[in-house]
Amino acid sequence: MSSGSRSEEFCPRCGDAIERPPEVDLPTGPRDPDSVLCDDCYFEDFDLVDAPERIEVRVCSQCGALHRGNRWIDVGARDYTDIAIEETAERLAVHVDAHDVDWGVEPEQVDQNTIRMHAVFTGVIRDTPLQEKVTVPVYIARETCDRCGRIAGDYYASTIQVRGTERTPSSEEQDRAIEIAEEFVADREEDGDREAFITETTEMKDGVNMKVSTNKLGQTIAERIVRELGGAVSEAPTLVTEDGDGNEVYRVTFTARLPPYTPGDVIDLEDGDGPVLVTSAHGNLKGTRLESGDRYEADFEEGIAPDARKLGTREDAETTTVVAIEDAHAVQVLDPETYEAKTIPRPDYVDPDADEVPVLKHRDGLHILPE
Repeated sequence: MSSGSRSEEFCPRCGDAIERPPEVDLPTGPRDPDSVLCDDCYFEDFDLVDAPERIEVRVCSQCGALHRGNRWIDVGARDYTDIAIEETAERLAVHVDAHDVDWGVEPEQVDQNTIRMHAVFTGVIRDTPLQEKVTVPVYIARETCDRCGRIAGDYYASTIQVRGTERTPSSEEQDRAIEIAEEFVADREEDGDREAFITETTEMKDGVNMKVSTNKLGQTIAERIVRELGGAVSEAPTLVTEDGDGNEVYRVTFTARLPPYTPGDVIDLEDGDGPVLVTSAHGNLKGTRLESGDRYEADFEEGIAPDARKLGTREDAETTTVVAIEDAHAVQVLDPETYEAKTIPRPDYVDPDADEVPVLKHRDGLHILPE
């Protein structure tokens, strides 16, 4: 026997001699004990694909979320064919020794809840091209996810109240507060946070109430509202129950208290320096003096609500004619109601070449507003 030859092997099942090239190294061990068989015996019981008899996919009938593992995942599905294909692909196992594997699938909608997946696999084993067809029914089990169940049950952990200081928030402020809340919750959902949701939004006679899913969500939304609209946030916790470990569980009401004055309001602080056009209500009130053009900022102690009297708003202003610039501190304009020429303070923001200016007429007189 030459040194390049190898001893003759026999199939342990049928007893026939097996002829294999010397370079073939068959796998051994528990992974594939049938690998020592001849090709005829090996392919007799061979399965290229291991497929389950049935696949069940749990989906939420309300939001379309998919249950995978031990949690719900937002996929926003309404047509579940793509999900059925993905689940089928994950559950089918191809023989570990196969290579050049390819597959295709043809879904068949049997009824509303059943999709029959007809799959065709091709691959190569022992230099032999193989094709195998499998059919797996996928059942769509429609349920209600934890999140939708809590929303349907009016669950909430926190309330956000949007209120004004000595006034009712405008409809624009109320609408924007709701938008801020909905936009933030949508961002949290997009990031995969299924704990973030708004249970209920109610427009009250003195503002807006929003019930939300967590105390942290309520605090963050309230802070975002006052960051944009001005004001301050206060909180009032209420003990509602104890959890299984005996820890106290609180439901917190966060009040976004909007400032008494908003940008565009004209107020009189009655300090002798003339009215102020409010430009900001964040932190403490800021504005522009209408007699001089100087910048105004309330003291820290006064914050967003200094003692003042509201004279009107920028929307109340009317355009009138400049008659003459008298000096650095005075200008003559026509009264927009009586058309009389009146001399009024000239703030430094007035263009000396202006032919017309916006003026606000109130019970204390006329004042020019910045453009």
